[in-house]
Amino acid sequence: MSQLDIVIPVYNEAHVLAGSIERLRAYLQETNFPYTWRILVADNASTDDTLSVAQEISRKLADVGVVHLPEKGRGRALRKAWLESHADAMCYMDVDLSTDLDGLLPLARAVLEEGYDVATGSRMTRGSQITRSLKRETTSRGFIFLIKVFFLSKLSDTQCGFKAISREAAHDLLPRVENNEWFFDTELLLLAEKGGYRVKDVPIRWVEDTDTRVNIRKTVMEDLRGLARMRLKRIPRRGDAQTRQTPPRI
Repeated sequence: MSQLDIVIPVYNEAHVLAGSIERLRAYLQETNFPYTWRILVADNASTDDTLSVAQEISRKLADVGVVHLPEKGRGRALRKAWLESHADAMCYMDVDLSTDLDGLLPLARAVLEEGYDVATGSRMTRGSQITRSLKRETTSRGFIFLIKVFFLSKLSDTQCGFKAISREAAHDLLPRVENNEWFFDTELLLLAEKGGYRVKDVPIRWVEDTDTRVNIRKTVMEDLRGLARMRLKRIPRRGDAQTRQTPPRI
């Protein structure tokens, strides 16, 4: 049976972590999820009790693990968790579980059974259902418009916190992702799509979390700088000698 590692990157989420893990585990058990699974909490430099909460849960539950990074950055946490995983595929979801968990099986199946290298939850493709503010809707659509114009991309949503990747693709692509924070997702998807990897958009149901840790203004500026950097970058095709490099310092 195929193995899936489900990574939850966290920063100062002690107040919701236990409830989210309980809800996710209950869903996986009640739906008889068809793959062997493990939940992995990736704590990146939390300053509250997140790490101790995660460690306590891990001591009680054999199917929950913890990885800790002393430096902040969602991308940094995902890079470490995914590269150290021995599962056939890895995915991640935000701790707020804004994405309906019914999207997890088609996301995992795309990589584990359908031959895709990367699968990404999309809030802006046919079949998706979303609830969010006009401000965030406008910002997201504007960002995707820039990606389509400057990269001739078919991607419909790069920033949704709901993605899966095969172990082989992770080891090919992650060493070439330079960003360690919020642009990590977009850079990964662009490297995959333009590098000749198979990427699938999975429509999801998604509800905005009003308790988000995302600084919209800061994230927008980071994203724009990232797009400008990638416009000047040669993206190797799959199989090129340059596609495998020594992973950067985590």
